[in-house]
Amino acid sequence: ADFSESTIIEFGTSRELLFATKAPLEFGDQLRVRNCDGSLDEPASVVAVQYQPGKTLVAARFKRDVPNWIVKS
Repeated sequence: ADFSESTIIEFGTSRELLFATKAPLEFGDQLRVRNCDGSLDEPASVVAVQYQPGKTLVAARFKRDVPNWIVKS
């Protein structure tokens, strides 16, 4: 099912990112990571989840190396 959610990326590298979501994501799920200005639009896959009451903590890995997506000028 297609859905969209705004969240805050708590930690990120050129390969991985960590965030919290209310979406029912599970290990192996595929997702697309986009930012509001369009400078990041990359596929990723869920590599770990931790379930908390009311939210899920997710670790995802980009499909390719995405250098400098965190640094903005």
